[in-house]
Amino acid sequence: MSMLTVIDDLVVEAEQQIRERAWVPGPADRSAAAKAAADLQAAVGDPQYRETLSAFDRLASLREALAALAIALAQVHGRLAWFLGAAVTALSPVLHWRELPSEGGSTFGAVSPTRQQYTEAEDAVRRLQSALKGVAAA
Repeated sequence: MSMLTVIDDLVVEAEQQIRERAWVPGPADRSAAAKAAADLQAAVGDPQYRETLSAFDRLASLREALAALAIALAQVHGRLAWFLGAAVTALSPVLHWRELPSEGGSTFGAVSPTRQQYTEAEDAVRRLQSALKGVAAA
């Protein structure tokens, strides 16, 4: 299953829980979600601009997005933490990507992603960013 598909499924579940009032984000969750959404926006930004960046810069930005999610996750509990934890897990393949050549040595399992994989990961982060804005507004 692709990263984007997993994130889409998580977002649909979160939106349903909020709509059905199974999850009523409190002020702390709304604030944390707003901060995480802003951090993700800063990391991945405009899709057309992202396509002009080098693969090295795209990878760095995706790692920044994962770091922002990890920081947000460390500061919350309950459903928002569960949601963020699942999102980080879905995006974890990014942690195994590399752009530097191996130069004949071990890469510790890191692989070079395709341009399509970068685009999909960035789209997944943007989808997550949009969902977090929704949590912040709930």
